[in-house]
Amino acid sequence: MAVVAAGTAAVALAANDGDPAPVSAFVPIEQVSKNVVTPKTGPNGASGVFTVDCGTNENGKFSADNPVAQPGLQHGAQHVHDFVGNLSIAADSTDESLEDSETTCRNGDRSSYFWPVVRINPNANPADVGSSPDKIKETGPGSVACPSVRKRLPAVPQRARDEVNRNLQQLSQQVKEANGKMAANQNPGDPNFVNNTILGPLRAKRVATLDRIATAVSRNGRKVNLTSLAECDVRFGHGNHGGGHSNHSKPRKFAGQPEAQDAATPTIKCPSVRSALPGVPDQALDEVDRELALLDKQIAEANQRIVTTKGQGGPNFIDNAILGPLLSKRVATLDRIAIAIGRNAERPQGLERFAKCNLGNGGGQENEDPEAPEVPEEGDNGNGDNGNGNNNGGNNNGGGNTTTPEAPPLAAPTGKNLELVGNVGKIVRPAQVKIEYRGNATSKVTAMPKFLKMVTGDAKPTSRGPANARATWTCSGFEDRLSDKYVICPQGSKVMRVHDFAGCWDGQNADSANHRDHVRFADPQSGACPQGFKAIPQLRISILYDISRDVQQKGQYQLDAFPEENHNPFSDHNDFANVNSDQTMAKIVKCVNDGRRCKE
Repeated sequence: MAVVAAGTAAVALAANDGDPAPVSAFVPIEQVSKNVVTPKTGPNGASGVFTVDCGTNENGKFSADNPVAQPGLQHGAQHVHDFVGNLSIAADSTDESLEDSETTCRNGDRSSYFWPVVRINPNANPADVGSSPDKIKETGPGSVACPSVRKRLPAVPQRARDEVNRNLQQLSQQVKEANGKMAANQNPGDPNFVNNTILGPLRAKRVATLDRIATAVSRNGRKVNLTSLAECDVRFGHGNHGGGHSNHSKPRKFAGQPEAQDAATPTIKCPSVRSALPGVPDQALDEVDRELALLDKQIAEANQRIVTTKGQGGPNFIDNAILGPLLSKRVATLDRIAIAIGRNAERPQGLERFAKCNLGNGGGQENEDPEAPEVPEEGDNGNGDNGNGNNNGGNNNGGGNTTTPEAPPLAAPTGKNLELVGNVGKIVRPAQVKIEYRGNATSKVTAMPKFLKMVTGDAKPTSRGPANARATWTCSGFEDRLSDKYVICPQGSKVMRVHDFAGCWDGQNADSANHRDHVRFADPQSGACPQGFKAIPQLRISILYDISRDVQQKGQYQLDAFPEENHNPFSDHNDFANVNSDQTMAKIVKCVNDGRRCKE
């Protein structure tokens, strides 16, 4: 496993509604010192490499969702990702729906691999100046956004409904208090303030509250894990519909900018049935859970069809071939849910109003539902099912007097170039994507658990600090060095990003509250895993681009990023959800432990 022992100095960039990265954020690769250390494989180590071919996103699956780090928040990344592998994945995906998906990987691997796109912005750095990389600009007060819990719950037993609602109200109150702290602070972009005063304490409170909800919902060994919903984020308002930057509400167009052939990949958005159900009698819990899971799978199948039928039919194709059949399936499933509850309790009325779905990336108020309650979802800030009509529907099952302030829904990528506020220009398709599962220098590897979630790098090193950020930029032929700046490559060399994921696992958890604590990076010098962690196949994703040297030298290629990062190259990151079958993972482990090089 190769790791960076020492990188170049981090580029300090901050928010100004997505300024281009300055020319000082670019460096000739020859000026970057060799800094990649590859620990020597010992007698007990594993030196094999298993390579998977999942293509270069030829299907054109682009999305501003991040289902790993921001589950349930549509367009939550505020920048566009390239997706390879799993074809159905979206913000609201479940493990079960991922497992049923088709894939772009040749060996049938249904895992999802995704990373921010690279664009060419011909208006960046016009000749002489460029914004200063050292000046921290005013960001505004910012606000806290958290994944929706209500719409991710399983069927809630009758006896637990009141307790669950009280805890949902506590989640809402926790977010309200955090937003109060944000508004009162004079420097909300300070990483120490964001981490230590806002996100850290809020995460701890949410973990405790989510544990109480899971305990209340659990019954006779019924497993409920809400850990992935604990982590919240701070947003600085850019990119919201109706926000204070109306002059940038539409993508900017540049003279002479080439037309892209890519179209946005819409996803299905349906009203949340979970938040509309009453308490479910014990006798019906298993049946209702099966039907709720079926609703999730139906949405996933529809999302997959949107990708695989791209360009087919006329303007009404999605309505007639995807949304129409989905409506029929949901009507039947909702009817079975009502019947199951009605056998042992009062039958819920009107569930059919939650059957109709729409496309969820058209901008503005998505999936407006007149039945949506005035009570917002706990802490979802308008991005999930919290009273914007996005995903809720009527909920007459408690909820109290929650009054979390709403924020407008986040903008969707628009136009032929899938642009968002600050993230403009033509997307560069990768020339090559290499996905490798690698060994460990000191020990044999053990299988990754199915549905393991991992992130590498940090999308917000400016507002959250650089502790988790990683240098990723290099040029083909110079893989012995990685830079935290954009690189300028010599003629004939490709711009390259190398994303190494953690190769050590705690042996128990497929995810953690901050999406990081369940995995660790091996020691950079010895390659050994920390005590209490075991080696797993270490994932490396290498992405190569054909970008003209003229564009590189002018500083006109840039990474999609959160607005406050201003395309900071140090904000590069990558996400992974393991949906390899047990059989495929066993092949990976054997190949790596045998010291072979395998391709599938």
